[in-house]
Amino acid sequence: MGPASQATKESQQTGWYVYGILPGDVELNSELRGVGDPPAKVGLVHSGDLAALVSEVKLSAPLGSPEDLQAHMAILDASAAGAPVLPLRFGAVVASEDAVVEELLDPHREEFVAALEELEGSAEYVVTGRYVEQAILQEILSEDPQAAELADQVRGADPDATRDLRIRLGELIGDAVAAKRAEDTRMFIDAVQDLCNATFTREPSHELDAVYVAVLIPADRAADLEQAVGDLADDEWKGRMELRILGPMAAYDFVGTAEAQG
Repeated sequence: MGPASQATKESQQTGWYVYGILPGDVELNSELRGVGDPPAKVGLVHSGDLAALVSEVKLSAPLGSPEDLQAHMAILDASAAGAPVLPLRFGAVVASEDAVVEELLDPHREEFVAALEELEGSAEYVVTGRYVEQAILQEILSEDPQAAELADQVRGADPDATRDLRIRLGELIGDAVAAKRAEDTRMFIDAVQDLCNATFTREPSHELDAVYVAVLIPADRAADLEQAVGDLADDEWKGRMELRILGPMAAYDFVGTAEAQG
């Protein structure tokens, strides 16, 4: 097998994993490593006013491990700390460096440029709040006489004999938590609305989730967001809810994710 045939064979065994789209004038200042085993160095493929964040991957090695997903998000979030970035769906692989330009950047140039301009100077954060179980349960029972009566009936009783009562109590508590989640989410959004360019309410990931909201804010107002969340945690919701701020991160909730055609 000659050198040309060997090079062709090797190129067919690898592809280009695309993480996201950035402005064309961005430069990478860190030694990021990408998905796959072994993970290759992350680089940029430029095309005019756009650049794609990429790394080479072996096509024979399936992607999809928790480590791959964590690497995908970590690379996007690290990039978003210094420039706007449009995230691609996890698992986007194209055949070659030329294909990154011809199949992804060039066909979507106008929409990518417009979306990046909208994100310029902004950052996404996610605020999560989880109810303290005993505190929210006590609050619900103090407000709902029917739930309180059922709780008294099942307390210390035979679980089998009170199965139906326990099911009904669980339904009442679940409904009450959902109602409180909706109200507390509105309260949170009202408290941060003046800081935000946009908000997006995520679906709860746990039965005790109280607030799960993504916010897009000017990048220089992170301290204001921390202050607003801190005021809620220390005043209205002290001892009732545990709050966290995650970010900055790529704007997953505020841009559509493009798909590479490979």
